[in-house]
Amino acid sequence: MAEALRHALMGQCRQCLPGALAIAGMAVVFLPVLPGLLPLAQGLELAVWRGLLADAQTLVALRVTVISSVVSTLLALLLALLLTMALYPGPRWPALQRRLPALLAMPHAAFAIGAFFLLAPSGWLARWLAPLAGWDVPPDWQTVRDPYGLSLGLLLAVKEAIFLLWMLAAVLQEGALQRQMTLARSLGYGRWQVWWLCLLPQVLPRLGWPLLAVLAYGVSVVDVALILGPGSPPSLAVLAWRWLADPELALQARGAAASWLLLLVFLLLCGCGLLLWRLLRAAWRQPHGRRWAGASWQPRWLAWPLLGFCYLLALALLLWSLAGPWFFPAALPQSWTLAGWQQLDTAPLFTSLGLGLASAGIGLALVLLWLECGPPALSRWLYLPLILPALPLAAGQYHALLMAGLAGSGFGVVWSHLLWVVPYMLLTLYKPYLEFDTRMITLARSLGLSHWQRCWRIKWPLLLRPILAALAIGFAVSIAQYLPTLFAGGGRFATVTTEAVALSSGGNRRVLAVQAMLQLVLPMLMFALATLLGQWAGRHRQGWR
Repeated sequence: MAEALRHALMGQCRQCLPGALAIAGMAVVFLPVLPGLLPLAQGLELAVWRGLLADAQTLVALRVTVISSVVSTLLALLLALLLTMALYPGPRWPALQRRLPALLAMPHAAFAIGAFFLLAPSGWLARWLAPLAGWDVPPDWQTVRDPYGLSLGLLLAVKEAIFLLWMLAAVLQEGALQRQMTLARSLGYGRWQVWWLCLLPQVLPRLGWPLLAVLAYGVSVVDVALILGPGSPPSLAVLAWRWLADPELALQARGAAASWLLLLVFLLLCGCGLLLWRLLRAAWRQPHGRRWAGASWQPRWLAWPLLGFCYLLALALLLWSLAGPWFFPAALPQSWTLAGWQQLDTAPLFTSLGLGLASAGIGLALVLLWLECGPPALSRWLYLPLILPALPLAAGQYHALLMAGLAGSGFGVVWSHLLWVVPYMLLTLYKPYLEFDTRMITLARSLGLSHWQRCWRIKWPLLLRPILAALAIGFAVSIAQYLPTLFAGGGRFATVTTEAVALSSGGNRRVLAVQAMLQLVLPMLMFALATLLGQWAGRHRQGWR
């Protein structure tokens, strides 16, 4: 009897162990940030807030942050919805979907540097227009770094629209939505009426988390704001970052208060978004008749300027990385040179590669373990780093690493990246896991395979393409991390992202373009490798093609 009880207890422990490991792994990534946030409590003191509000920079920086974040979120949503409504369903929609991974792989900092090279008063666009306008010197434009942060918001909107299109593509794969559109079109309703009355009320609620992520990024972005945003004063996130990095304790406390102000701004904007959603729902409840039934206007042309603009940014980076002397108003360089590439310091490149591979590999193991054994009810809480301002979280990570004595270590930097890598990888793999045909697992169980044998021999091979896509997404997210690398690394780890942002404040444009190209090429290569591996693995499996 005792022996049977012991075997039963051991079996029960073996069944509970994977779930406990999944929870423990995620707890190691997420929970240490909480005690690290305690030093930010000094920013809650009334005297610190008085100093913050008395500072002449605060209100102007707050205005820049609100304008740029609202513009980026609303315009990104509008652009993504217009493109989807115009192209879906249709033959051009799959063509756009195939291009999204390459555009997603472009880090925000590289995107911003390419936009600066293209749109600045001495940029490529002004050089094209110079012969027509008769310019001998750069025009007095404020196309970038304008005092209201409009250029920052517009460029973020273009980049975030690509992310929202990717999320919309996942939502629209559901068969129920496709059948509803087909039924409504068969009843004589036009494309826009079907979208407005039938699909948008179902699609928009499912974009809630992605929209919160876009808004949170716009509120707390630092690297892109340093490149495209105003400098005197900067955005509130940049101002808070500078104060937190200052050795003076009073300014550090003011930076903590500014971090809480960022969170307050985010929550207030979320409340405004919720109010707007309720107004839209009230509009949908009103009778509309069929006044749009004959509407046939479809702005299909919007997709190609969006794609063309992104390709132009990459081309501008490539040209500037190879340019010799290039004086305004010449449209092309007077000569070409490889000096920027020959003088390249490879240390940031290999540091970025190592951090990206380590973060993506560890993140994939944690996500797969969680999807197999973790409690599904807690999965939504793992998305919190995506929908909260990044600056307080990065500062909390740094304080947690200081308390553990790991600040400035490679382990600390990889751990800091995982806070954002894991949610994005989970977002990528969650839906394929839900849609997996469980009948194959049932058949494998009947043949006597254990849980992990079923995963290794059946489930994960069949999910290889989503797993490789998640790995590439995690690598790209790690490469793009700026604030966590600076805080957790203590300035000891130079990556292609930190070098590119540092060079953007001034210096040789050729060297800046080389660093931005490296930041662009690394994720592209990982996405290309994931695609090739998926095709090679499915070459002899008809169902994978």
